[in-house]
Amino acid sequence: MDDTAVRLTGLTRRFGPVRAVDGLDLTIARGSTVALLGPNGAGKTTAISIMLGLDAADSGTATVFGRPPAEAVRAGQVGTMLQDAGWVPSATIREVVELARALYPHPLPTDRILDLAGLTERADRRLDKLSGGEAQRARFAFALAGNPDLLVLDEPTAAMDVAARQAFWAAIHQYTAEGHTVLFSTHHLHEADEFADRVVVLAAGRVVAEGPPAQIRALAGGRTVSFDLADGPIEGLDALPGVRSVQVRGQRVVLTTEDSDATVLALAGTRGFRGLEVNAAALEAAFLTLTAPGTEH
Repeated sequence: MDDTAVRLTGLTRRFGPVRAVDGLDLTIARGSTVALLGPNGAGKTTAISIMLGLDAADSGTATVFGRPPAEAVRAGQVGTMLQDAGWVPSATIREVVELARALYPHPLPTDRILDLAGLTERADRRLDKLSGGEAQRARFAFALAGNPDLLVLDEPTAAMDVAARQAFWAAIHQYTAEGHTVLFSTHHLHEADEFADRVVVLAAGRVVAEGPPAQIRALAGGRTVSFDLADGPIEGLDALPGVRSVQVRGQRVVLTTEDSDATVLALAGTRGFRGLEVNAAALEAAFLTLTAPGTEH
């Protein structure tokens, strides 16, 4: 059996003079959790639309589980959670889940869907009475109904509080552990860092980086050295060995450095500090570096 869930090869899609996707190549393995990142206009929405059979490429090919996307969707292999999904306001969560289940040949049991979505206790609540986070979980339940092999999630935790987000990602982990594949786009980069097996970064309609989160973080280069300055001026910190930038966040100073060992040794010899921390560069730093305007890809 082919281990590929999604394969996009040489995709190009234009809207007038704008190339939303420009020779896009992307392969997603079965059973993986993949975060699709990119700034506004990077081509994420267009790529997902083609992947779901909602749009057609001008050139290139797209397959989902070895077949055209629209066929995979009709076969119930793909479930989608979109931000702008509409509802019948007077319907309850349970009624919407039952409606979704009726559309697929091999749906998940209703109780299983409600449990994964964290909606068991709210199943009989009307959709127009839900909070923003509850509405997101209802969309998640709708996407799960057909027991899809591939879940495509667009900003899935928008409007969820911290506890709901943790419960959501625990459910995703459980779902992928059963062999399903998840592709999600998000502006919460820490979620991509923590929960994705693989991160794909798009810019100007192309893949500019892909790999495990740690590998993407490493592309930013260097580390951060942060501390509370006990005494001595802030001026001159940018002259310490290895330091590329200095940020002051309230009482906290954050140095980005190419040589954290040399930076810390020099810092210790010149001034006092408290609460020293040395960390790898965050995913956000790599994202900004990879998608900066004017960057050559």
